[in-house]
Parts: sequence; structure tokens; C-alpha cells
Amino acid sequence: MKDRERKRILVVDDEENLRHMLRVMLQKLGYAVELASDGEEALHRVIKDAYDFILCDIKMPVVDGVEFLQLATQSGITSTIIMMSAYGTVDTAIECMKLGAYDYISKPFKSDEIALVLKKAEERECLKEENRQLQEAVNREFGISGIVSKNPVMMNIFALVKKVCDFKTTVLILGESGTGKELIAKALHYNSIRRKGPFVGVNCGAIPENLLESELFGHVKGAFTDASSDKAGLFEQADEGTLFLDEIGEMPLSLQVKLLRVLQEEEIRRVGAANARKVDVRVISATSRDLEQDVLKGRFREDLFFRLNVFALTLPPLRERPEDVPLLVDHFLVRYGERFGKIGIRCSQAALQLLMDYAWPGNVRELENVIERGLILCEGMLLTPDALPEKLRGGGRGKFADMIPADCLSLKRAGELLERDFIRRALEKTGGNRTHAAKLLEISHRALLYKIKEFGME
Repeated sequence: MKDRERKRILVVDDEENLRHMLRVMLQKLGYAVELASDGEEALHRVIKDAYDFILCDIKMPVVDGVEFLQLATQSGITSTIIMMSAYGTVDTAIECMKLGAYDYISKPFKSDEIALVLKKAEERECLKEENRQLQEAVNREFGISGIVSKNPVMMNIFALVKKVCDFKTTVLILGESGTGKELIAKALHYNSIRRKGPFVGVNCGAIPENLLESELFGHVKGAFTDASSDKAGLFEQADEGTLFLDEIGEMPLSLQVKLLRVLQEEEIRRVGAANARKVDVRVISATSRDLEQDVLKGRFREDLFFRLNVFALTLPPLRERPEDVPLLVDHFLVRYGERFGKIGIRCSQAALQLLMDYAWPGNVRELENVIERGLILCEGMLLTPDALPEKLRGGGRGKFADMIPADCLSLKRAGELLERDFIRRALEKTGGNRTHAAKLLEISHRALLYKIKEFGME
């Protein structure tokens, strides 16, 4: 086998005899091997050349193994690093794993031990590559900028994002908490001609009213007691990019008129400043509130609402897109599997059924948290019901009230949610056979087809 076809390994150790012994051993295993006598020499090599694996001793002069690991990580080196530790440095080796090392081998070691660790590392790399390809395939077919869905409403939103992203038009993203409004805002920015500019986000409800004006527009030195120097606001920081105003419905009325002026004039005035400054900013806002009702109640300015609502996108809650749950589960298993070093874990059918049956009042964010928690508790290669929260194992749809948002008092809306849930369960029970499902539901086949189309469940 030619060297360029072999996996490349860099051995880093200050003991010459050990370096050469490892070279012979690893070459017999089919690896292309290079040597470095300390961390400094190794760092020069890994910056210049790419290695699949690095075997690195911990105790070395000049630059030791821990420092090499830190410097290599900071330099963006993606090689799999395996530490070699003598007796008494095992605790240090474990600390190295917390810093990003894949594993460690205790000296003295046998060739079988090294072969086993490298085999496991290769399998891990193969799983990572498979996961990467799977994620890319899912994103190509069902997603945009990390958002995955095959729900017809969401697919339509993806299409609208692609159409509007290059325009400076203000976009208002509506939806319950946890539906992914910020992800859509980022998709609008990073798929646009402004992608090289900054994306700056602020939660309008998280900043005290007396500080929000200064945060948005900046201030000059001496404008108020704590203004010890000039400060640029978020509008200036987002110049030639995008400013995302999350929870815009929480913005106080006193600031709403100033925001409207900025949107109309495309210039800001720092607090305490005499002159205005031009800014080139695309504004995207989001809220979980009903802004039209807030306008009627005098909580939100009508003219600002119309200015923000030029192009509106309404994200459906997760309970209205159950077909996305398996996609999202796989998406989060890949993401957190790589983060926690638990690559290749899959969801058992029993656990997936519980996840499908739950109403998800916290939407996609709640599902993400459940999968993250589940991976931490998962002990094998399958995510089982034992790793899920008790509220899911107890039957998430046991109470119909759990499916209804806390602020929903509409009997019509509640009825729609009940119908949707019964239709979903009937279709699941009949394996998707609509004729049999209609009989279970005791409605005509034509009525079922109408409901499926009305609820976007096709």
C-alpha cells in the first residue's frame, strides 16, 4: 500500500527508543508514521501537514503533551489525538481528554492495546463521516441553514426565505416560543448578500427599559451618569449586516417611535449626541405575542407594526408538524453525539413512539433539550425510553389540555387540535390507509381527505 493511501500517524515522544519502536509497530499495522521529539516540533509538523492520528506523550521537555494539545486545538487541528501516559500521570491524561484528546494509553503498553485504541478511533472517524454525510443529505432534502423539516408549511417558509433573503425588506417572524424564530432569522441573513456582514441579535424583553435605548442606538460620553466613554449601539455594530430584534412585542412604547424613525430615515442618533449617523442595516424582528391584539389594546404602535410586518413568516408549533419529530431526533442525535463523544447512537422504536406521542408545548427547543439529556443518560448505542423524562414515559398526550398553548382560549382552535390528533392516530393505526382511517374516525373518506388537506397533513 502506498503511503498516501495509508492513515497517517505522528508519534510525539522525547524517548528515541520508544519513538522507533512505535514506528516499527505501527508500520506493521499498515500506518504511515512520522516522528517528533517534543511538542514544539510536533506543532510545526501538524500546522504544515495533515495527520489522521497523533500519539503524544504527556511528559516532555520544551512543550509538554498538555500544552501541545491546547495549542493544537487552538490552531484548529482536527486530528484525533491519543495521549500516552506513564504511571502517575493517568489523572493528567484524563484532564487531557477533557481538553479534547480522544483517549489515552498507559505505559508500558502492548502492541495489541495500541491497535485496539486506533481501531476504535478509526471506527469513530467513520461514524463521524457517515453522520456528516447523513446530515448533509437531510439538510439538502429537508432543510435550510440547519433547520430540518418535511412539513408542507415549513417547506413553504423555506421557499419564502430563499425568495426574500436578498432584499432589505423588514421581516416579522411569528410563532410560539421554541419554534425556531432565531434560526429562521439567521437563515435569512446567512443565505443573503449580507452574509459577510455581522448578524447581531438582541432580546428586547431581556434588557431593562432605561438601558435598551443606549443598547440599540449607543451613547456619547457624559450622556448619563455611567457613560464614561462613547459607545456604539447595536445598530452601528450591525452596519452592512442584519439586526435581529427578538421579542419585539416587549419593546416599551417610548422606544417604539424612535425605532420607527430609524427604520424610515435609516439613521440613528446616539443618546446625548447632537448629530445623526447613517446606518445600512437589514432589520428582522420576531415575537411570540399577538401584535395585532397588542395594537388594538394600545400596547404596540400601529405604524411600527405595519413597518415591521412588510413580510411576515408564521412558524407552526411542533405539535402541528409531527412528521418532523423523527427528522429532528436524528438531527439532534448527530449534533450532541459529536459534542459528547457518543457518535452513532440511534433512537429505539419504543422511545421514538413516546417522542411522537408527546404534545411538545415547548416546541423544537424542548425536543432538543430532551435529546441532549437523553444522550447524557444513554449507556448503549440505542436511546431507550429509560433515558427520557418521566412526563414522556407517562404518556405525553394523556391530557388533551397539554396540547393547547397556555394563552389559547379559542374553542375553534382547540377543536382543530383535537381533530388533527385523532386523524394522526387513526392514520398511524391503519398504516396510512385513509379509507380504513375514515371508518375508524366514523367520517366519510371525502371528509377525511378534506381535513388532511386543510391541516396540511398530506
